[in-house]
Amino acid sequence: MFKFLQQVGDYAKGTVQAAKYIGQGLSVTFDHMQRRPVTVQYPYEKLIPSERFRGRIHFEFDKCISCEVCVRVCPINLPVVDWEFDRTSKKKKLNHYSIDFGVCIFCGNCVEYCPTNCLSMTEEYELSTYDRHDLNYDNVALGRLPYKVTQDPMVTPLRELAYLPKGVSDPHDLPAGAPRPGKFPQDIIEATKAQEDSEKDKAEAAQ
Repeated sequence: MFKFLQQVGDYAKGTVQAAKYIGQGLSVTFDHMQRRPVTVQYPYEKLIPSERFRGRIHFEFDKCISCEVCVRVCPINLPVVDWEFDRTSKKKKLNHYSIDFGVCIFCGNCVEYCPTNCLSMTEEYELSTYDRHDLNYDNVALGRLPYKVTQDPMVTPLRELAYLPKGVSDPHDLPAGAPRPGKFPQDIIEATKAQEDSEKDKAEAAQ
């Protein structure tokens, strides 16, 4: 009898828990049903990428010293660096540099470890082509200035949903000066430094 009552209690507990999870899921569904649909009219409207967006890699030919660090840190040994040794200057002379964006995973290792900062990530993400061989960018294509959504007069830039003010779910008709949620990286660094300084002052006062 006791075992039967225990089984009934476990079953009732499981039923209540399942009903709770179903209610949580339906609450999210009903919450989204009350919101207006957000449709970006691409390509006339485009979302502004975040500050750390990893788009097409920009390459500056004059800064490259042909050290091939980008090749060594790349998970798939992707960048192709063609150089020759110049005996007069006793330095490497770069002849050709290319990256195949059809294979690139946009991890950013080459940009992070480049000693001369000749590589940088851009906001450009529209790289689709009809021929995969066109995705193999040489140093001329990599050196092209990056495309920015905010500088295109034919496009209406819209903020990403993550950067909208609190309580706002539609990026259309948003004032230009509307604050984004959270803090900027520089604000976080300043707050961290101030906290560290105050802790040092307290430690020195305690001594």
